[in-house]
Amino acid sequence: MHPMLTIAVRAARSAGDIILRSADSIDRLHIDQKSKNDFATEVDRAAEHDIIKIIRAAFPEHGFLAEESGTHTGNDFIWVIDPLDGTTNFLHGFPQYAVSIALKIKGKLEVAVIYDPLRDELFTASKGGGAMLNNRRLRVTPQNSLKGALIGTGFPFKKQQHLDAYLKMFRVICADSAGIRRAGAAALDLAYVAAGRLDGFWEIGLQEWDMAAGILLVQEAGGVATDFSFNDNYLESGNLIVGNPKMQQLIYQAIQPYVNDALK
Repeated sequence: MHPMLTIAVRAARSAGDIILRSADSIDRLHIDQKSKNDFATEVDRAAEHDIIKIIRAAFPEHGFLAEESGTHTGNDFIWVIDPLDGTTNFLHGFPQYAVSIALKIKGKLEVAVIYDPLRDELFTASKGGGAMLNNRRLRVTPQNSLKGALIGTGFPFKKQQHLDAYLKMFRVICADSAGIRRAGAAALDLAYVAAGRLDGFWEIGLQEWDMAAGILLVQEAGGVATDFSFNDNYLESGNLIVGNPKMQQLIYQAIQPYVNDALK
């Protein structure tokens, strides 16, 4: 295993233990509302602190971009961390949340870990090394039509100015596909595309830490990722479409008439 991936796995599992220990005492947690529909707890912060501590012990010169504590300056190695993707799910006891850790080297995604502590599912990828779920190699599905496809998505609940455009996208995808799933943790949605559990995914307005690890997983499982302009500016724009090459193109073509409204 890639040595930096080994450290990321160790950090993700440790953070997952912190999350699981708190899952039965949610009613005693202090909850902060960072913005509309955006919450954080001491569990998020403790998990993030633990991840950074473990990585920093191994690589003291590396930098971080972390959801709760922001940017920590370092060298050309930047760890992108979401310590608890799906905090709202966690707070409601809805069993869909994960730890997400990615490493960028000179701006390029190189290592990814998404860990679901409830199911003990560890999704990993390294650039050029493929994507894995525990000990099983992953491939995106060969689905080549929206008909019969199961598509993941996320509602723009933090940026509701995009809701009208999003609903138009939702309507056209829903009409043409076998179904749409919105489970509330983008990192796991992307891991599920890599694992072939979803055929594709799209969302408006994600943060970098929501998607960095998942994008590399999809790419290493044979999929592609673009923004809404069919380019690779997704980490900056927050707009993302993923799937196998054909499915990603079909989703793009379906939502393209509504993209300009979504970008306003």
